[in-house]
This record gives sequence, structure tokens and C-alpha cells, in this order.
Amino acid sequence: MAFNKEQFLDDLATINLLELADLIDAIKEKFNVTAAVASAGPAAAAAVVEEKTEFDVVLIDAGASKINVIKELRAITGLGLKEAKDLSEKGGAIKEGVNKEEADKVKAQLEAAGARVELK
Repeated sequence: MAFNKEQFLDDLATINLLELADLIDAIKEKFNVTAAVASAGPAAAAAVVEEKTEFDVVLIDAGASKINVIKELRAITGLGLKEAKDLSEKGGAIKEGVNKEEADKVKAQLEAAGARVELK
């Protein structure tokens, strides 16, 4: 007898949550799933990816409306006119090691002014 995936999915769609939980437990028992995961040990732990909590906001390009970008850079960083102009021309890090919320806020401000910004 060949496995019929469509029939299996149709059958699965008709069962209730209690039956589904019993099915999952039976599959774990049949294929010894929990023991396989436990024996993976450090290899499984290394596969877990940590969520990034600190971001760098990097100016890629000031775009066509450079004056607006310079104004935003001055407001965000507190730089003088010359320093903000140089940063807008050369690009580079605007803020380093900030949280996701602040990084998104700065990125949105600069993109609204016409700049291309990247979070790293």
C-alpha cells in the first residue's frame, strides 16, 4: 500500500484537538522523538539563534534631497552643520549599539527625508 498524502491530510483535517494531541504523542513514542532531541545536546543548543538586541544605523546614501537629510542628521546626532554635511556625503554609522525601537525610529526619520539607511 502506497502512502497517500492527500488522504492523510484530509483525515487530519477532520480530527479534533484532543485526537491531534494523542496522535502527536503516538508519533513521539513511535519514533522516539524526545530521546533524539535530548541526545543532540550541545549541537541542538548551538542551532538556536539569539535575537539581535543592539543595532547600528548606517547611512548608505543621502539621496536627492541632501539638505533635508542634513537637517535630520543634525537633529538626531547633535552634530554641527559641517559635520552633518560631511556625514551625508561620505555615509557611515549614525548611531551605534541602539535598541531596535530607536534604530527603527532613526531609520524612518532619515528615509522620510530621502536617505537610504541600513540597520546592521
